[in-house]
Amino acid sequence: MAEEHDEIQQTTKGELSRRELLKRAGLGAAVLGVSGSAGASKAFAFAGPHRYTGRYLKNELKIMQWVHFVPDYDKWLDSTYIVQWGQKNDTQVIMDHVNNTELPARAAAEIAAQSGHDLFQFLSPPSAYQNQTIPLDDAVQEVTKKRGKMTGVAYRSTYNPRTKHYFGFPDNYVPDPVVWRHDLWNDVGESPATWDHVLKASSKLKNGGHPIGIGMSNELDSNMANFAIMLCFGSQIQNADGQIVINSKQTRDYLNFMKSLYQQGLTNEIFGWNPASNNQFLISGKGSMILNAVSATRTPEDLKLPFSDDLWIWPIPKGPGGRMGLEHVMGVYVIWKFSKQKQLAKKFLIDQQLAYRDHFVQSKFYNFPGWLNGVPGGFKTIRKLTAADQHKPKGKYSILSTIAERYTTNAGHPGFSNAAIGEIFDTFLIPQMAAEVAQGKLSAADAAKQADKQFKTILKKWKDRKLV
Repeated sequence: MAEEHDEIQQTTKGELSRRELLKRAGLGAAVLGVSGSAGASKAFAFAGPHRYTGRYLKNELKIMQWVHFVPDYDKWLDSTYIVQWGQKNDTQVIMDHVNNTELPARAAAEIAAQSGHDLFQFLSPPSAYQNQTIPLDDAVQEVTKKRGKMTGVAYRSTYNPRTKHYFGFPDNYVPDPVVWRHDLWNDVGESPATWDHVLKASSKLKNGGHPIGIGMSNELDSNMANFAIMLCFGSQIQNADGQIVINSKQTRDYLNFMKSLYQQGLTNEIFGWNPASNNQFLISGKGSMILNAVSATRTPEDLKLPFSDDLWIWPIPKGPGGRMGLEHVMGVYVIWKFSKQKQLAKKFLIDQQLAYRDHFVQSKFYNFPGWLNGVPGGFKTIRKLTAADQHKPKGKYSILSTIAERYTTNAGHPGFSNAAIGEIFDTFLIPQMAAEVAQGKLSAADAAKQADKQFKTILKKWKDRKLV
């Protein structure tokens, strides 16, 4: 993941080199404590006598995942869900949380040491690690028997048609709406219905002291936004057969649009943003529009900011190629080959997905399940739950079900989120390309040609490793 792709060396067995993983992580095996992490916040399931048998919990399950953008979800997960699951399954659950930016280095360190957590959650499809994880076909099939079909975005994010295995378990995906200040847009007589409308309004909003915030930086939100805007312009990295098709008129149109948007309605700060920046930009009262998940509206609501009732969420603006957004994060669990609790880890995944209504509600509609009926009743139930939210304007979260069902896809659309797409995503090549054009360092035509050559080299590497 991230910068590691150019440094990872393959052994004769096609696996990742321990030496290079240690180099990538900047960590040695010594950093791994009893739980397989250092400096991570920990939550433990109830460690006393089992409530039913009176025995002490005999098993231990170690899980690594991110610090959720909706803090109340982690509070519930750590203090309620894993406690109850641990008691029921005679298991002490050790749940470690780290910031999302730390996950790649943690994963690299655990692989290099061949020690760590039983379950590891990524926020994008961890295609590059398939030789270090076990297939999860049986866990996927067990949930499918009880919840029906998987969502398309989850399927294309975790299944490898080359190996014919699920390399990961799709716990959740997160719709990525446009979040905008209705009061500010109303003042300039516009709405973000299309990207043409966004461009038209951008200079007025910026001149009024409220620019638009779409990043072109090496970070998660810039990735998501630029991948999505590409799709709205009909630009694709690959086609349905996995062939690189980035060098196209549609890509040039997308790049020229981003240059115009930067010149008219963005500020220089977007080239140095981190994953928290666009949220902070909105919360400060300065920003008029961002692309982000509902954590961007929940925080202002929790803080009771005066403009929180003016924050509206809509589907991504329509472009000449249609209306299609990317999942904001794709929560994918893997089970390492070195795990000592493989079956117990699978049971945790299955049980969690079968109980996903609570996870959806407790995450304040952030986590959408990987299965169409992960919340029993599917999108019909989800629409009822979101419509019942009492924040103003009342019913504003109802649109989330439509965004999730119709306008959310995977990185690599219309193909699979394979290892080549993973490297392009995790090394931030799309927002880098947009930034170079926006800043006048490359023309749109030259940038598209350069990306085409680079992406084809990446694809060949992963084909040679038999993962694509």
